[in-house]
Amino acid sequence: MGEVRSRPRQASASGGGSAGNGQRRPDPPIREITVAIYTVPTDFPESDGTLKWNNTSLVLVRAAAGNETGLGYTYADSSTATLIRDRLAKIVEGRDAMAVQQCWQAMVHEIRNLGRPGIASMAISAVDSALWDLKARLLGLPLCTLLGQVRDAVPIYGSGGFTSYSNEQLEAQLGGWASSGIPRVKMKIGRDAQADRERVRLARRAIGRDTELFVDANGAYQRKQALAQAESFAASAVTWFEEPVTSDDLEGLRLIRDRAPAGMEIAAGEYGYDAGYFRRMLEAGAVDVLQADATRCGGITGFCQAAALCTAHHLELSAHTAPALHTHVCCASLPVRHLEYFHDHVRIERLFFDGIPEPAAGTLRPDLARAGMGIALKEKDVRRFAA
Repeated sequence: MGEVRSRPRQASASGGGSAGNGQRRPDPPIREITVAIYTVPTDFPESDGTLKWNNTSLVLVRAAAGNETGLGYTYADSSTATLIRDRLAKIVEGRDAMAVQQCWQAMVHEIRNLGRPGIASMAISAVDSALWDLKARLLGLPLCTLLGQVRDAVPIYGSGGFTSYSNEQLEAQLGGWASSGIPRVKMKIGRDAQADRERVRLARRAIGRDTELFVDANGAYQRKQALAQAESFAASAVTWFEEPVTSDDLEGLRLIRDRAPAGMEIAAGEYGYDAGYFRRMLEAGAVDVLQADATRCGGITGFCQAAALCTAHHLELSAHTAPALHTHVCCASLPVRHLEYFHDHVRIERLFFDGIPEPAAGTLRPDLARAGMGIALKEKDVRRFAA
């Protein structure tokens, strides 16, 4: 199945828990971390303002302790799986399955000389999410209950509208989401500024006046060009302009945030890999809404850190893609506004997992009858995608 394994560490004697007779017993040690790589072709060639692709790779982690196995994953290059197998699994195995943040800190320490952004953080993300899922399963709790549930369901927005789509495909996809009851949709822009203006007008026509329209340039524009586009998009009642310029240009984001038309919010943050990145973006006043992605920013632990920063700065948080992984943590995070229901990841998660939440009235609702994230791998169905 494309699965790679590492040798388990010796079990730790530390930990807590009640044996039922007043004595302490060790919590279950993490017995094994395994990782598998899958590559799934897209259903149509896709592009945004700066990239083109025809497949998506999923790196799946399983963390075992006691009689339970937790699942976590990231959408990343196969080298991410190599790092998990060769470095991170050895650091985590044998540790207390209840001490997830201790495991997270140990992984961060281990990759010090590799660099925190990029592959290293995505590797930590997949392992951390698997460990949180494992802990919740060991306790027999839904993950949102373990984290502290603050809402019953998380609002979503339909996301796709790739620049490679024809106008007819664009209208059909966005209009379909609006007709299904999803009250906000997002499209890609940035390949051709003039064509973008017409595509936005067509999108508005397809979804009607009552559905919010978001646009995402993936950093494709320059500052003045982005401002001009914002003025044009305002005529189509665009309320969300994501990465109008590169997210590395905090001054540029702040400029556009200050000068954008009333009612149009500036968003960025999906490429954040650590809390320091989010802190700098927030302190620069670069965004109206911060984005974070638990498959990149250090897993569930890292996402909760981003949420805490948003709370401190009195700004809202939006979860980027991977809806099956984000549903529970979004329902346990106070500043979360909504979750991206991204076409590629929805399609992959339906292929890969049983138990994924399905949209209802524009929201995703965690299944509180299932422990952990509530998802189970479709072992036989996914073999054909194994690397």
